[in-house]
Parts: sequence; C-alpha cells; structure tokens
Amino acid sequence: MTSSNTRKLAVLLTSGALMLGLAGLAQAQASDSAATDSTSASAPATKAQQRAQKKAARKAARKQARAKNSAELKKLESNGYNPAQNDPNYPQNLQNAEKKANAAQAASQ
Repeated sequence: MTSSNTRKLAVLLTSGALMLGLAGLAQAQASDSAATDSTSASAPATKAQQRAQKKAARKAARKQARAKNSAELKKLESNGYNPAQNDPNYPQNLQNAEKKANAAQAASQ
C-alpha cells in the first residue's frame, strides 16, 4: 500500500467513526428532548400545584394572624379596654389594659 492509499483509508475510517459518534449524539439529543417534552407537559400542573400551595400558606398565615389579633383584643377587653367606646382618653385606657394584661401574664408565669 502506498502512503496515499493509507491516508485515504485513515480518512475513511476516521470519518466513519465520526459519523457513528455524531449519530449517537443526535439520538441522545432526541431522547433528551422527548424527556424534556414529557416533563414540560407536567410542569404546568406542578406550577399550578405550587401556586395552590403558596395560596394555602398565605391563607393559613392570615388566619393565624387574625386569630392572634383577636386573642390579643379579647385579652385587652377583659382587662378594661373598650374599642367601641369613643373615649377622649383612648391611648391611656389602652395602655392601662396592656399593663393589666402584662401583669396578669407575669403573675401566671
């Protein structure tokens, strides 16, 4: 064999190996895109579930805050504060009720 025939054979073998490698990559990309397509089809449902979970968490936080505020108001009302009353001594009445509530809490501990 001459060197030109050897070169041609080497080029032919190299190009064949390169084509086989590229075919494998193309096939891998096709399977990856199919997997991506199947995940993207379920992604909107996942996003909807995430939104629903976030909404439920916000609702629970609002409910908890409302319960805390209601409990605090009941505690102040039981210690003499009347929020419905149009009282010119408003801040002082609220502060007195807070002092009573805090004193009762400190005594119970």
